[in-house]
Amino acid sequence: MFIQPWDASLDEAEWQSWIAAGHDFGVLAVNGLPGRPPVAVPTHFTGEPGRLLIHLARPNPAWQAIENCPDVLFTVFGDYAFVPGPWRAKPDTPPTEGVPTSYYTAVQFTCRAHILDDPEAKAELLRRQMAHFQPDGDHAPIAAGLPPYGRMLSGIRGLRLDVTEVRAKFKYDDHKPVEHRTAVASRLSARAQGLDLPTAAQQRRRLDRIGPWRP
Repeated sequence: MFIQPWDASLDEAEWQSWIAAGHDFGVLAVNGLPGRPPVAVPTHFTGEPGRLLIHLARPNPAWQAIENCPDVLFTVFGDYAFVPGPWRAKPDTPPTEGVPTSYYTAVQFTCRAHILDDPEAKAELLRRQMAHFQPDGDHAPIAAGLPPYGRMLSGIRGLRLDVTEVRAKFKYDDHKPVEHRTAVASRLSARAQGLDLPTAAQQRRRLDRIGPWRP
């Protein structure tokens, strides 16, 4: 993932807060087997310090690729919007000559994958995931050997991803003048399609923290 200096995360707390704000779905990317393309798997995940936890169905083709090479990427992205060219045209330039772009946040984790096949280890992984996704506890107990989940454990494999590097990108035109960024955020709020509103909120948040860009 290419990151310009002005698109970089301001600190670890910025991307950590963004992930914690409900961004818990991403894409696992695994090196393909020799002569085959990479394998990409969209999935929910939960995190804890230094690692990510996911589970996949046992027939998933990703397992063979992971066993062949456990070095993987996991990418989470969101708060994205297409910004049309006229919105980015310089004041002395015809609107039709403005260059469009995409705004987005992306956090990319480089990880070493560890497969979990022990029934109790898989049950513990599911308990941690359910604590995140169903914190009210409105589900049956999850334990190896106990119904209903115990009999289902053989149909999944767990995956612990030990994080070795994190790269975060907040692409919201932070190198542009304050007036430009304020105007685009207002246009996004007025258009209010798709993820325009959270995208505008990210741009305003970065504007408040960064102010005018200084290389």
